[in-house]
Order: sequence, then structure tokens, then C-alpha cells
Amino acid sequence: MSRMIGTTSRGVRAPIIRQGDDIVDIVVSSVLEASRDEGFPIRDRDVVAMTEAVVARAQGNYASVDDIAADVRQKLGGETVGVIFPILSRNRFAICLRGIAKGAKKIVLMLSYPSDEVGNHLVSLDALDEKGIDPYRDVLTLERYRELFGYGKHTFTGVDYVAYYEELITSCGAEAEIIFANDPRAVLPYAKNVLCCDIHSRFRTKRLLKKAGAEVVLGLDEILNAPVNGSGYNAEYGLLGSNKATEDQVKLFPRDSAPVVEAIQRKLYDATGKVVEVMVYGDGAFKDPVGKIWELADPVVAPAYTAGLEGTPNELKLKYLADNEFSALSGDALKEAIKEKIQEKDDNLVGKMASEGTTPRRLTDLIGSLCDLTSGSGDKGTPIVYISGYFDNYTAD
Repeated sequence: MSRMIGTTSRGVRAPIIRQGDDIVDIVVSSVLEASRDEGFPIRDRDVVAMTEAVVARAQGNYASVDDIAADVRQKLGGETVGVIFPILSRNRFAICLRGIAKGAKKIVLMLSYPSDEVGNHLVSLDALDEKGIDPYRDVLTLERYRELFGYGKHTFTGVDYVAYYEELITSCGAEAEIIFANDPRAVLPYAKNVLCCDIHSRFRTKRLLKKAGAEVVLGLDEILNAPVNGSGYNAEYGLLGSNKATEDQVKLFPRDSAPVVEAIQRKLYDATGKVVEVMVYGDGAFKDPVGKIWELADPVVAPAYTAGLEGTPNELKLKYLADNEFSALSGDALKEAIKEKIQEKDDNLVGKMASEGTTPRRLTDLIGSLCDLTSGSGDKGTPIVYISGYFDNYTAD
């Protein structure tokens, strides 16, 4: 009889991981123990994944508010700094803003509207329509914004991020001026030295500002991209992907993670004889229809993964086959026809009608999103995820 279960995603509990812990040993031993306790087999092409947080914590990849301030002051001059397009997040950006504000005399904070880059809304599109505001053209001062929209709070957090960020800046001893615009060049009448805090659109933002005559243009990926006073750092992403660790410290995105996933793969192979794929994952990439946030506040879903996770799915759409090519069949005849079609499918189905409707995303983004939903971000205590059968198809027994 054919196996009845396809893909299974399991959250695996692990010890609380601290700086200096052997993350490779902890992940491998936790997976093997879970396999024994729960009775699930370890198969070739199963996937082991762990959150970026535990990898960075084991690395000790931390930096303080003062480290951020020192880097900002040195790179942006310490006077007036335009800080543009940050996301609205107490966990992700607030502590970074404290460091930035401590490294300048004045912060011109330019917020995108009606929402930030990842979908956190300041106001609704309906409110913009009602007030006759064009977010692509209109630049609003704080006074004008309050006059139009008042004091709105985030749907889920209950925070007025405009007031919250203004208070953070002034509490660090810097003057604050807040404007609202979606063209990065709108900041230039206010500040010539600009720190771009957007994540996925940062390259375009920097290009537009440099072409428009900004004097210094940096992104968050260029702050703490090297150690400051012995701090942690990330050479590729800097402050991007960082999270609040304490009131005065951030945990940075993990660095040099490729050797970690490869070591875990080798150690699992030595223990089981199976080639298991391994990845480090951060935020998933999916959109919440209520809060409208699309989640991906990390620069990438997966900063490191083994070679077998490269690429995109190469799948046939079963309902297309059933409704079209094999519409005259049913029962066992339909089942066998579809199995045969899968076994004969091309190695590259891009552009083929039979693959239409399958998810056109990278494997690491799909699997990382599954992992993020499985582990959650709260108190589940499962920073490791074990996925069985992801690469199975209808022919697998």
C-alpha cells in the first residue's frame, strides 16, 4: 500500500542556547533524540532547519546601542541625519533607532505611508482617498499628518509608531523632525547625509539619492558591517535582520552560517547514513490579510543552506492533469496515469501548462516560511524544525 502521509513539519525542542554553545552538536543531538522519542525515521532529502536567532546567539553576534551610535557618528558625521523608510517595529527597529539617534544631533525621520515596506499601516488607503492625499506625490509634515489622520494605533500592537519613534529620538538627546513621503529624494531639502533603513528596496533607494546629489548615503547594511569596539557584526547585512536582545543590545543576523549547515549535514550523515538537507531560516515570506504585514523583515528568508535546497519546485499540477489530459479516467486508472506522468516529467517544467499554478518561488523561501510558521516566534521552545517528505510526490511509497 502507498504511504498515506506526505509532508510533515515537526517543531523540535532544544535546550536554551547561549553564547559559545556548540550549535552543531545541539541541533544534531536534538534531532536524533526527537527521532528516537517520537519514532519517526530520518530519510534522505528530509530537511533540518534552525532559526537564525539560535545560530547568532551561539556565535555571540551582539552589539550595543553605543556601538551603533559610534558607527553612525563616524560614517554619517554626527550632525543632521536623514533616517528614511524604517519599518514600524519595537523589536526590529526601535533599538536601532536609539543607537542612530545617539550618533547624531538631529534626526529627520521620513516614514513611508500609508504603510511601511513590510505592510505595517500608519493609515488606510481609504483614509488617503477620503482626504484627497496622493502618497506618491504628497510630502506631509508631522503637523499636517496629525491634522489629517490624528493619532492612529497599529491594528495588533496598539502602538502609535509616529509618537513612539519621536519620543525614542528625543530621549536619546537628538532633535527630531518627522515627515511622510514615498520618494526617497524628498528628504534632501532636510538632510544631505542619509541612512536608508528599507530592506528589500534599499539598492534603488540609495541609487536615487546618490543621483539626486546626497552627500553621504548609507543603508542599514553598512552599519555594523565590521566590528565596532569588539562588537558583533555582519559583513553582508550589517544591522539588517537584527532583533532586540535587551534594552541596550541587539542580536545581529548570523554570519558565516554556511559552515554550520554543512557540519550538521555531515554529522547527521555519520549518525544515520542519510543525506539530510540543512538550512538556517529567519522570517517567512507570507502576507497576513488582516494586519496586511507580509512578514519578511529579514534581508533574506534563509541566510545559509546546503546545496540540495538550491532552486525552485519542479512539479506538475495534479488537478490540471485530472481535469484535462486524463479527464476521461477515474479510480485506479487515473491514479496510475498520473503516476506515470510524474515519473516521465521533464527536469525543467518552466513554461509548461501542466505546471501552471504551482508556486513559483525558491525552495528556501517556501521551506523557510513553513519553518517560521511551525516554530512561531513566542514560547513554543522549538527553534529546530524537522521536515519529512517535502520532496516526495504522488509516486512515493
